Amino acid sequence: MRIVIFSNTYSSEKFQCITPLVNFMEKSGVEMFVDKSFYEFISQKLNISLNIAGLINEKDDFDGDIAFSIGGDGTFLKTATRIGRKEIPILGINTGRLGFLADVASNEVQHVLPEILNKKYTVENRSLLKLSTNNKSFHGYNYALNEVAVLKFDHSSMITIHAYIDNNYLNSYQADGLIISTPTGSTAYSMSVGGPIIEPTAANFVISPIAPHSLNARPLVITDNSIITLRMESRKQKVLISLDGRSEEFDREVVVTIQKADFHTRVVKRLNHTFYDTIRTKLMWGMDSR
Repeated sequence: MRIVIFSNTYSSEKFQCITPLVNFMEKSGVEMFVDKSFYEFISQKLNISLNIAGLINEKDDFDGDIAFSIGGDGTFLKTATRIGRKEIPILGINTGRLGFLADVASNEVQHVLPEILNKKYTVENRSLLKLSTNNKSFHGYNYALNEVAVLKFDHSSMITIHAYIDNNYLNSYQADGLIISTPTGSTAYSMSVGGPIIEPTAANFVISPIAPHSLNARPLVITDNSIITLRMESRKQKVLISLDGRSEEFDREVVVTIQKADFHTRVVKRLNHTFYDTIRTKLMWGMDSR
């Protein structure tokens, strides 16, 4: 088995799972390909020596049977960006905080690895959003697993976003911004502004305004075969467009088109571990702290 490993490099105390993970894979004869920055981090900061098959640089082409993302959901999103169209299944090992994508706790690693090597897991296909603009390309990877957000620039006053669905006028949102979310992203930025939670394999997208001027501007669930077009008005010359937290400045005259991508991000899930288990645990549903 060829395993590709990505991780953040923020905090050495969060990586107690690395040593048992590496030891197990070396004993099992797994081929490990490790992101170069993470390899340098664990070699210098954690003083861990790895017997690896190769390093992966930012622009390298690579392949593997499965990818490990070690960190939080932000690390998982970066891993998904690096995987791109390769559709290598990704297992998220959580050394962060909440973790909806990276939902395998670091203290579960020794139990999970045998399951992975014996292929006792399932893979979910998660939809992505594709961003297109009329006058400037988003730098690099123009796809998002969680959401595309159009935001007011800096500390300017609210912006007006004219939204169209399949060329049919929907609404003019006066707000701090607008979030177009996948089902995967429904538990991320969209949820923080009052958007609904959606089962991650559902065929839907969510449109959620950020701090709307009108209280009757509510989140809207649409089918994922819809094409969304956005036009902006702003007192500032610029607006921000963010894909999974990767932001760029655009002229306010930009016309934004958002639609479903023609490939998926494949997410590894443990057997008998469901999305409903995850949200019940992470959101503490049914718990009474009194």
